[in-house]
Amino acid sequence: MSFAGRVWRLLVGIKDGLVLVFMLAFFALLFTVLTARPSPAQVRGGALVLNLDGYIVEEKQHVDPIEAFISNRVPTGEYQARDLVRALDAAATDSRIKAVVLDLDRFLGGGQVHLAEVGEALDRVRAAKKPVLAFATAYANDGLLLAAHASEVWMDPLGGAFVAGPGGSQLYYKGLIDRLKVNAHIYRVGTYKSAVEPYFLDAMSPEARENYQGLYGALWSEWQANVAKARPKANVALAANAPVQWAQAARGNLAEASVQAGLVDKLGSRAEFDARMVKLVGADSWSDRLNGYQSTNLGPWLDHLGAPSGRNAVGVVTIAGEIVDGDAGPGTAGGQRIADLLDDALINQDLKALVVRVDSPGGSVLASEEIRRAILRHKARGIPVAVSMANLAASGGYWVSTPADRIFAEPDTITGSIGIFAVLPSFENVARSIGVNADGVRTTPLAGQPDFIGGFTPEVDQLIQSQIENGYAQFLGRVAQARKMTPQAVDRVAQGRVWDGGAARQVGLVDQYGGLQDALQWAAGKAGLAKDGWYPVYLGTPETTYDSLLRRWLVEDEGQGGRDVAGIMAARQTALGQRMRRDLDRLLGSSGMQAYCLECPATPVGSRADRSSPGEGWLATLAALVARLP
Repeated sequence: MSFAGRVWRLLVGIKDGLVLVFMLAFFALLFTVLTARPSPAQVRGGALVLNLDGYIVEEKQHVDPIEAFISNRVPTGEYQARDLVRALDAAATDSRIKAVVLDLDRFLGGGQVHLAEVGEALDRVRAAKKPVLAFATAYANDGLLLAAHASEVWMDPLGGAFVAGPGGSQLYYKGLIDRLKVNAHIYRVGTYKSAVEPYFLDAMSPEARENYQGLYGALWSEWQANVAKARPKANVALAANAPVQWAQAARGNLAEASVQAGLVDKLGSRAEFDARMVKLVGADSWSDRLNGYQSTNLGPWLDHLGAPSGRNAVGVVTIAGEIVDGDAGPGTAGGQRIADLLDDALINQDLKALVVRVDSPGGSVLASEEIRRAILRHKARGIPVAVSMANLAASGGYWVSTPADRIFAEPDTITGSIGIFAVLPSFENVARSIGVNADGVRTTPLAGQPDFIGGFTPEVDQLIQSQIENGYAQFLGRVAQARKMTPQAVDRVAQGRVWDGGAARQVGLVDQYGGLQDALQWAAGKAGLAKDGWYPVYLGTPETTYDSLLRRWLVEDEGQGGRDVAGIMAARQTALGQRMRRDLDRLLGSSGMQAYCLECPATPVGSRADRSSPGEGWLATLAALVARLP
């Protein structure tokens, strides 16, 4: 018994020790969380520093704490465009802020609409007689577009600029699919619906090439016009169209070439840039950095500003990222999640108007329709509904826009792509090549179909294609009713064709130019609200304290170094790998009928975990497809 007693006491001691350790860890974590949120007291004036170490996005992803701790990674840094604009507009009128710093050393990009919005806010800061200074080791297209709005553009002497217009190669898999003996069943409607071309062609179709040339040409023209307006003396054409001659004229020194072309104002190290800031806003006596200057970071500044408030709420629901079934997001537009947000607001909030902010290439037809119906439930109350299109509102992104009383877009917006498709693979040729045959008894043409090993019957192919055609007809009908056009007139501008915002306005898919603020003001005016008698309410879950904390721990500790031009070029291989994975997922995944703009430029987002379920097989693929057809 004495031995058993000693063992028991040992186990009790271990238990008590573990309880103590967990309690200490719990209270330490609690203390960290409670003190992690920036305090308004941290707003110390000087320069407002925007350290954009990631992407500018419409809607930030939330961080899953368990996944983040296990993988020791969270999504790449993300900055909501509306937060940046609000921060800059407040800085323009606040006497504590003497200047703005754009730290673009680790900037990864953003859509042109977002970049233009932030650029206009930077212009308003400069109009308030406050300097804006940008710094980076090297600049690519998106960084140049933002930096063009600065009063001083700095670059490291070992850096350079890389001016490349939109466009590039698409990947086509027909040769690989044929070699693997996979049969890709393609169902689509739309002459220009090129989303499925990579699976049955080995090169771009003439229709797709025509559409791409028009779209990318318009985007490139808008980019150049934006830069030229901000920096009239910049020689963008030389750097973009004759890069070799441009570089050779400076003996291969891209930093000097950037200065000569007017893309950059000054060359200097980070320490020299900081010394310049000390002269502008004063030294920070508490800083342990060389040439530390007085500054306020974005997080504390936004926290100091607080959330908008007042009388008469105008709701804003954000549809950002691919539209998928379920409750995915934020950062991905889960149809059920967004419909629930809208329904909750319908029950618990007295919204005077609704603005639908769309930044999506589309996706699931079922999820798009679920969101559309939820918007219509608000419209049935008799309140004005406006749609504000950001970078992308194509395919399913246009589907969810059809309930609007008025659609706002920017010239850089990509919209249209009114078309439907589905892709299903079968492996009968693969099976036969390895000696596997399929045989059985059918009671009907659809019995046991679709058979992914034995092959599809003609009836299955015809049935699915007829459903795709029916879905396209419904799409046309919704657009026709919303835009007061005939289905035939819509069909002439549909067929999967993608339009830039300017062209979309000309063909009747968009009502007027304008951003989110324009849509809000229009909706408030239609609701009869005074100019200062309303405030925006963004539907959804706000960023939590632990979300901010995890980003600080796991993102900011990944390294602070900038990238030179070679590093910017090398980073593109990551995007290529992501594109190949998405293409494969689209062929093999259970995505059902899709209203998706695969040909649209990808909306910048941070890396995210693969949400696919490993248990989904080919029968689940079919079940999901059939269940999603209207």
